[in-house]
Amino acid sequence: MENLDPVSFEILKNSLISITEEMGVVLRKSSFSPNIKERRDFSCALFNATGQLTAQAEHIPVHLGAMPYSVQAVLKEFEDDLLEGDDIILNDPYRGGTHLPDIMMVSPIFFKERLVGFAANRAHHSDVGGVAPGSMSALSRDINQEGVRIPPVKLWAEGKPNRQILDFVLSNVRTPDERLGDLRAQRAANLVGARRLLELLKKSSVSIVESGMNQLIDYSEELMIKRIRELPRKSSSAIDYLDDDGFGTTDIPIKVKVTVGRQSTAFDFSGSAKQVQGPLNAVYSVTLSAVYYVMRCVTDPSIPANAGCFKPLQVKAPAGTIVNAEPPAPVAGGNVETSTRIVDVALKAFARIVPEKVCAACQGTMNNVTIGGVDPRTGKYFTYYETIAGGFGARYNKDGVDGIHSHMTNTLNTPVEALESAYPLRVRRYELVRRSGGKGRFRGGLGIRRDTEVLAEGFTISLMGERQRHRPWGLLGGRSGSPGEYGISRGNKMKALSSKTTLSANAGDVLTVTTPGGGGYGSPGERTRDKIRQDRADAKS
Repeated sequence: MENLDPVSFEILKNSLISITEEMGVVLRKSSFSPNIKERRDFSCALFNATGQLTAQAEHIPVHLGAMPYSVQAVLKEFEDDLLEGDDIILNDPYRGGTHLPDIMMVSPIFFKERLVGFAANRAHHSDVGGVAPGSMSALSRDINQEGVRIPPVKLWAEGKPNRQILDFVLSNVRTPDERLGDLRAQRAANLVGARRLLELLKKSSVSIVESGMNQLIDYSEELMIKRIRELPRKSSSAIDYLDDDGFGTTDIPIKVKVTVGRQSTAFDFSGSAKQVQGPLNAVYSVTLSAVYYVMRCVTDPSIPANAGCFKPLQVKAPAGTIVNAEPPAPVAGGNVETSTRIVDVALKAFARIVPEKVCAACQGTMNNVTIGGVDPRTGKYFTYYETIAGGFGARYNKDGVDGIHSHMTNTLNTPVEALESAYPLRVRRYELVRRSGGKGRFRGGLGIRRDTEVLAEGFTISLMGERQRHRPWGLLGGRSGSPGEYGISRGNKMKALSSKTTLSANAGDVLTVTTPGGGGYGSPGERTRDKIRQDRADAKS
């Protein structure tokens, strides 16, 4: 096949990306749960007929990097049994998933009975069963306690719903109506993706579009190799730590050696901790997602994100470790917490290679909060899930960003109005934490404090966070950001909570989540007088 001319190539590239963005709009607007509709905890992508990532929307890095493994799992399971109108779901982390709340939907796209690609999306469902509402309990000891495991299975076959499988899934979750609505929204997004790709095929031809997809993958690979050649050819090692696994294992090391070669970059995680009892274990696809994200950060984020830009990367993650867990290890936190620490340690290694392209440590946690119980207004179960933002690390030429989600998550905080409307909860306090960013020539971003009151009896709260023992580090003399803290107020007494816990709550209890600040960059003595005056003014406001 001949390559497209530059104009046609650019049109195709942007058309494919536009399709994935539109898929995201459809998913968000048609979803039922605030977690998807308000927080935008989902991701969309297109793949070619062989399952290679071709285009993705700018959604959530930890979702997107792992998606190819889900599509390959579908191809392996249904190699000769894919038909028009099929929609396959899966969430099993050991068969292409990330953690159980993330349900992937993969839909083959046919043009004149020929398989031409796949539309795919991954969305975080706020409950998929398990020992605690929200399916994110820090007390899970194996994956079977985290929720229902779904292997690749057709939820819709030739356009018709598989009632038995649908009933099975919905019978194992606490909020079946919301889950059904979100699954239908995922299908709607893929239907739109398929329709738009077919429109593109009709305007040109299958051969032109397929040739353009392959050309796009090659183009990204060439650009990534070019950017790698511009990096210093060095090796650098780093170590960072997870606080604990919730079961007594503390200071859990993640080690990496980064080696920049002439046309490739290698990441070796040998020496990282063995998989742990608590749910902080990451499957291999999650570790790859973190590596992919870091590589785009230190090279060129404008390179089209597809299979090509990841080909020059080599990742060694020994099996049975916290960065490549084996079943039946629990993995709910590996996707949200350990992925973030993998980013931190990889960036720390790159800070010795290209310090101007690396920020100080961001908050280093997603501060996962789940609250569930029976809503007295409806008499039905509800599950609220949220990750709470914190400080972004300072850069070599600017301060960090206050109160923002960083690195592996690209979500939003639930608006107070939406939260209080959907759930029997009330937000009592929601503010930036003064002086929580690490000092430096450039200051780290500020963390957030959020107080949430429980309005009824018999609720369950699950918390899973990090950076309460090991603060977000600074760079080149910059100070560390402040640590996170969790607590619950009952009456006039505040009780500190561990970063990984599940507890009961009743009406009037107030959960306080204080998130970490970002690390500073450069010596505090080099901060300009104007910035110091502004810092003092901000602290008084």
